[in-house]
Amino acid sequence: MNEESETRPVIDSWDTYWAGAQSSAAFSGGGTTDPLVLSFWDEIFRGIQERREAPRIVDIASGNGAVIESAARVYGDNLPDFTCLDISDSAIRMLEKRFPGVRGVVADAAKTPFDAGSFDVVVSQYGVEYAGIGAINAIAELVAEGGELVLLVHHRDGLIHEQCEASLLAIQDMKKAEFVPRCIAMFEAAYAVLQGGDKAAYHAAGRNFAPAIKAMEDIMARYGRDVAADTIMRVYRDVRTIHQRMKHYDGASVVGWLEKMGEAIDAYEGRMASMLDVAIDPSEFGRVINDLQERGFELRRADTLAHAKDAPPLGWAIIATRP
Repeated sequence: MNEESETRPVIDSWDTYWAGAQSSAAFSGGGTTDPLVLSFWDEIFRGIQERREAPRIVDIASGNGAVIESAARVYGDNLPDFTCLDISDSAIRMLEKRFPGVRGVVADAAKTPFDAGSFDVVVSQYGVEYAGIGAINAIAELVAEGGELVLLVHHRDGLIHEQCEASLLAIQDMKKAEFVPRCIAMFEAAYAVLQGGDKAAYHAAGRNFAPAIKAMEDIMARYGRDVAADTIMRVYRDVRTIHQRMKHYDGASVVGWLEKMGEAIDAYEGRMASMLDVAIDPSEFGRVINDLQERGFELRRADTLAHAKDAPPLGWAIIATRP
């Protein structure tokens, strides 16, 4: 098996995730909108604005542009030279539409197409670690002399890790209940009745769907209504609303929406599993810091980002400069 065939399923999963996130506005969160994370980046970009007149900035594993949003809060419409790199073509295309002045590049964070020292500032928020811890060393090489490396990465014992674990379990329970396929079968039978079809088939599909509804209610009771970025609650609510007002919806569109939601849920499950896999424990973080120091970086910050001293961390924070 060649390298492209090995990485293609991973890329396809992220493409499905970001395409689903764009179309359904689902699956946001993951700590990126936490006020502490936002204030972290506000401080970073205010400092860059004060120190650098025309910085060349690259955001590694940029996703749909959470870090650029932070930069825009500081720079307004006058963003500096900004490049965003992500393995997902869907994420980059979405980002370029939102921020027309930003250059998007589709590539692996561990094997970027950039020359060493190409950027004054290299940033990544909960992203570069997905390409492996070694990718941190790779993107550190992109920092020019006098430049800065700023990272937020997932913490193995952190709050986001706990949230991802709960979200993964909830989504897996939803899939075990076969909510989406049973819902599709119920709606297909229901719309057939509206066209003069067999009511008995609809009642049978409804009885088959009832345990899945109960399972969704149990999931929300167990994990909270906001689990999985509110997705389970919203799907449950929207299905109920559509069922109550079926005559106002096109049957094919309803089934199509459910099929796309099923694909997005699969991708979300993969994303949560990936988050748990890539989170860095204290010993791994220590090795990352040692590697940066061996490469000559001066550390301005290398600790946890947390709301309070004894609070679960949101992640690891690294701010380093290359003399």
